[in-house]
Amino acid sequence: MTERQQAILAAIIEQYAEIAAPVGSVTLAKLFGVSSATIRSEMAKLEDMGFVKAPHTSAGRIPTDRGYRVYVNGITNAQMSELPSGIDRSTKAIAAHVQLNVQRSDRAIRSAVDSLVELTGNLGFATIGSELYMNGIGRLFSQPEFLEGRHVQSVANLIDNIEPWLREARPNEPLNVFIGSENPIGKNSDTTLIISKFRSPYSDRSYIGVIGPMRQRYRRTMELVRRTGAVLEKSLQYHDNGGDMKIVQLPQKDRRGDK
Repeated sequence: MTERQQAILAAIIEQYAEIAAPVGSVTLAKLFGVSSATIRSEMAKLEDMGFVKAPHTSAGRIPTDRGYRVYVNGITNAQMSELPSGIDRSTKAIAAHVQLNVQRSDRAIRSAVDSLVELTGNLGFATIGSELYMNGIGRLFSQPEFLEGRHVQSVANLIDNIEPWLREARPNEPLNVFIGSENPIGKNSDTTLIISKFRSPYSDRSYIGVIGPMRQRYRRTMELVRRTGAVLEKSLQYHDNGGDMKIVQLPQKDRRGDK
């Protein structure tokens, strides 16, 4: 891909996340300051490469699993050099909720999941010992992708099997992102699974994450999930070691101002 094609793909993904409708050439032409014909040509090339597709007879395009993967890899490789707006305020809100419940590790983890649900609009989950806490099923199924119900069975299968899969697979990366058909379970669910590993009093491999549509504000959601895992690990470790629990400082790389 050329740099312009990469930028157009990113714009399609980010616009689609906001409007939940195919992104047309007129919108992108205004954004890039070129003609609609130029954008249509580039979109056709992206489609030929398998990064976008035209649903039904729409003139607009939406991302494919492959397009999302290229985009997410770009975010990961950039190491979040440009933070989404308001991410620090959201992190502080999560940390505050965790601190209110930090004397009980299970309640602290549940509060972190509940915060993620509120901030992302996705289904949130976390392992608490050998159990799985989950919240936000209504939020997930209220997303436009799932209103018709054709993916309900696949999504339900993913939800039903996430806990045994986590126990068996034990993902080892600090942040794991499974997009669409990459999902180890529920491959046809058209969902994205974002998981952060963290240490807790229950296990060195505790997990917190979200399940949402592939149409996702990836930069923001990935950073929120990663930071929530970091908040929990720091908070629960500090409490377990008998600290005064008044303030939890995030690692230095997290203490950056909002962009």
